[in-house]
Amino acid sequence: MSLKNKRIVVLGGSAGIGLATAMAAANEGALVVIASSSQARITEAKKKLPPSAEGHTVNLLDEGSIKSFFEKIGEYDHLVYTAGNALLVVDQKDLSLEEAQDFFGLRYWGAFLATKYGAGQIREGGSIVLTSGMAARRPRSGMTIVSSVCGAAEALTRALSVELAPIRVNAVCPGVIKTELWNSFPEAAREATFKRAEQNLLVKHVGEAHEVAEVYLYLMRAGFTTGQVVVSDGGASVS
Repeated sequence: MSLKNKRIVVLGGSAGIGLATAMAAANEGALVVIASSSQARITEAKKKLPPSAEGHTVNLLDEGSIKSFFEKIGEYDHLVYTAGNALLVVDQKDLSLEEAQDFFGLRYWGAFLATKYGAGQIREGGSIVLTSGMAARRPRSGMTIVSSVCGAAEALTRALSVELAPIRVNAVCPGVIKTELWNSFPEAAREATFKRAEQNLLVKHVGEAHEVAEVYLYLMRAGFTTGQVVVSDGGASVS
């Protein structure tokens, strides 16, 4: 299935995996629409995209903003949700309810509302691709809330594949990928994490955003695939 002239909406498309997915889709002739909470990031991201690319600001924590966004953009073919906040690595005993709810806000409730208001404009043969994470499958100490959100995203994927059929709904489960989401870590801790990962991964390198973007493109094309979570983790789950 070709992506040429398909209209693809990427929420969280101004940076990281979202921007890499938008760039990869545009390289195949897709008409991309990126959305982010920051106009400055959208402006910078559009410099890496063709002139045909659209950029919109949307508050993914606000139901009215999400509803208005989808009313404004009209019909499209594929919805990609990669929006996420900085990784929250805190032991449960030190984690406030407010922090936990905030983390769910963008990563889960944002996806919930995007699919609620965006599904109705998806054209025949279209799809939704959400984002999970390896913490759902291999929890680490201090990642209780991250694991919970990723698990919830996978459950949402399966449920929506049934409820929204024949729209296909899938998710990508990335492993350790070098993106801005790691910037909340001190540089030394971040580099130590990447080095440990490189030693343990079967591919012997930490993932890059453009590598995992190919999985999103695959799921947009894969007309017989729905309700699935595709892992792209460099072999972490079997090493």
